[in-house]
Amino acid sequence: MKVAVLGAAGGIGQALALLLKLDLPANSELSLYDVAPVTPGVAKDLSHIPTSVKVTGFGGADVAPALEGADVVLISAGVARKPGMDRSDLFNINAGIIKSLVGVVAKVAPEACIGVITNPVNTTVAIAAEVLKDAGVYNKNKLFGITTLDVIRAEEFIADKKGLKAEDLKVNVIGGHSGTTILPLLSQVQNVDFTEQEVIDLTDRIQNAGTEVVNAKAGGGSATLSMARAAALFGVNLVHALSGKQGIVQNAYVEGGNAISPFFTQPLLLGLNGVERVLPVGDLSPFEEQKQKEMLDVLHSDIQLGIDFVKNS
Repeated sequence: MKVAVLGAAGGIGQALALLLKLDLPANSELSLYDVAPVTPGVAKDLSHIPTSVKVTGFGGADVAPALEGADVVLISAGVARKPGMDRSDLFNINAGIIKSLVGVVAKVAPEACIGVITNPVNTTVAIAAEVLKDAGVYNKNKLFGITTLDVIRAEEFIADKKGLKAEDLKVNVIGGHSGTTILPLLSQVQNVDFTEQEVIDLTDRIQNAGTEVVNAKAGGGSATLSMARAAALFGVNLVHALSGKQGIVQNAYVEGGNAISPFFTQPLLLGLNGVERVLPVGDLSPFEEQKQKEMLDVLHSDIQLGIDFVKNS
């Protein structure tokens, strides 16, 4: 199985590449690409770590060589948020990057599963879908917005609040991947009770956790290490599913499976062809029902922005 990381010299990309080198199944291939000329050196550095995952690196303007034979493509390329910015501020730069990279994926590795990390995910996934549609190779079961970061944050924040082990928690986070579109379903967390105020506070913190990191880094970047961990978890699980391992469930932002929005983060059963089945989001509390209704205008606007970008460019 071959995994390509696009944006591999960046803050997320290098950490993601390291985790994949350590965690991918034996004899996997890891292909790293970035415009930065340091990328072959990143690959060389990783190749000194004794695992059976083979690493190659490609720098410069041409991404095609890195994509040849790829089964999974993880895209982290783009600019990061700075204090005072929200994910929509990243749009003008990152939209063009996603459009360009996915256009090459469509030509070189049209059967690959694509995991989009680059923000704003609510919009960049819609851009990727339109590019793939224009190329005639779109398969909604093979395009994912990676939202695993919202899940692991929710697990950590709940564990911290309640004095539990994060490893023992499983949280279903639905919706999108920015601000109020992120909806953790705390009512579904097994064997944990929350007060009304705890639900309000935890929901708000999970929704705004990215800003928490941006502000703490004081202009030095956004969430890179936690995002790399999240993307590696999703990527490795996807590789296992594509290799035939059964019963793997991950939340991700995909098209289809939910009547309330064209794209939606929801639990997915992964399989040999990507999404095997979209699973029900489950029962929502009245608080969660209301939050879901409130997010839809923003989510739909984000999606339409991506569609319009491709149509008008």
